[in-house]
Amino acid sequence: MESLLASPSVYRASFPCASSASRSPSRARLAVTPAGAGARARARSLLRCGAKDSILEELAQDDMVNAVELAQWENGKSINDIAASQGIRIRRHCRPNVPLKEIEEELGAPRNILEKIIWDKEVEVAEGHAKKPLKEVIEAAGQAPPARDFYGALASAFKRNGMPALIAEVKKASPSRGVLRENFNPVEIAQAYEKNGAACLSILTDEKYFQVALELDVLMDLELEHGSFENLAKVRKSGVKCPLLCKEFVIDKWQIYYARSQGADAILLIAAVLPDLDIKYFLRICKELGMTALIEVHDEREMERVLNISGVQLIGINNRSLETFVVDTSNTKMLLDMHGDTIREKGILVVGESGLFNPDDVAYVQNAGVSAVLVGESLVKQDDPGRAIAGLFGKELLH
Repeated sequence: MESLLASPSVYRASFPCASSASRSPSRARLAVTPAGAGARARARSLLRCGAKDSILEELAQDDMVNAVELAQWENGKSINDIAASQGIRIRRHCRPNVPLKEIEEELGAPRNILEKIIWDKEVEVAEGHAKKPLKEVIEAAGQAPPARDFYGALASAFKRNGMPALIAEVKKASPSRGVLRENFNPVEIAQAYEKNGAACLSILTDEKYFQVALELDVLMDLELEHGSFENLAKVRKSGVKCPLLCKEFVIDKWQIYYARSQGADAILLIAAVLPDLDIKYFLRICKELGMTALIEVHDEREMERVLNISGVQLIGINNRSLETFVVDTSNTKMLLDMHGDTIREKGILVVGESGLFNPDDVAYVQNAGVSAVLVGESLVKQDDPGRAIAGLFGKELLH
C-alpha cells in the first residue's frame, strides 16, 4: 500500500497534481500502475483460484484498495481534482524539486496561507526523505518506547474534573499572531503545564511558520537530523509524563513515523488538506504504531467526511479558518448540534480548538458537547503559562 495519494512514491513518478487541462506534455501522467490497483488485481485473481483463506481475501474487500480515489486515479484524475471532489480547496503541486516560479507559472500563486504552507511542506518532506530515508525512520519508530494513551488521558481528565480535558500547546509563534513568547523554553513550559493539570501537550513542529528552531548548542546536544522536531524530542526526553501531540501539517507517512521516533504519542491530521483515502491510510499507520490521530475539521462537509471513516477516535473542531484566520466559536456549537448524536454513538471525543481565552469560552464549548480543549495562545503569552490554566478554567484542575 505504498502508492496512496500522499505518498511520494506515487506523485513523484506518476501522480498528476494539476488538472489535465493545465498540464504541459512534459508533466503528463506516466503509465505507471498504482500499487493499489496491482494489489486489487492480484487479490481478485487468487480468490478466483480458490484462495479463500488467504489474507488476500480480506485485501480484496479492503475499503482502501477499492477506494473511489484509486479508481479516479486510474482513470487519469489528478490529486487536486480528487481532493476538490471532496470539497478540499487546498491544492498540491507535488513537484518538490521544481522551482516555485515554474510551479506558479502553471498553478498560479498559492491562494491562501494554508496552501502556501502545504506547498512549502512538500519541499520540506522531500528533503526529510533524502536526509533520512523512510526505511530508517520506520525502524527508528519501531525502536521508540511504547506510545502513551492520548485518548485515554483525555477521557480520564474529563471524568476527573467534570470539565473539558486540556491539551496545552507549546509554541513560540503562529502565522496569524506572530511571536507569542520571546523568552521561549519549551521544556519549562511543558513542565509547568503538566504541573498545573494539563492532560496532554501539543508540540508545534513546523519551523518556518511557527518558529520552533532551537539554538545551535541544543541541536548538537540532541543530535537530531531534522530541524523541526527538536522541541518534541526535547520535551519527551525531559521526563514529562503527559502524552504528546505532534502538531504538524501532515501530508506524508514519513512525518508520522518520524514523529513517533521522536516521542510523539498522537498526530494531527487536517481534513482540509487530506483526501479521505489518505486519512484512512494514516489512521492505519497510527494504529500500527499505537498512536492516536486527532482529525481536525472546520466545517460541515469535513465533519461529514470524517464521520464516514471508521476508526476515528478524536475529532478536533477548529473555530479558526485556516484560510482566513477568522475565529468563530459558534462553529463548534453548530457542528455539534448537527452531528452530536452520531459522534456520541461512535464514542468519539471532540476537542474544541481556537478562540478559547476564559472560563466563559470553555463553558460555551463544553455545553456544546466537547470533551477536551486545545489551547495555546491564551496560556503561552502569560508570564506563568502553568498558572494561567486556572485562569482559563476558573479553577485549578485535578491531576
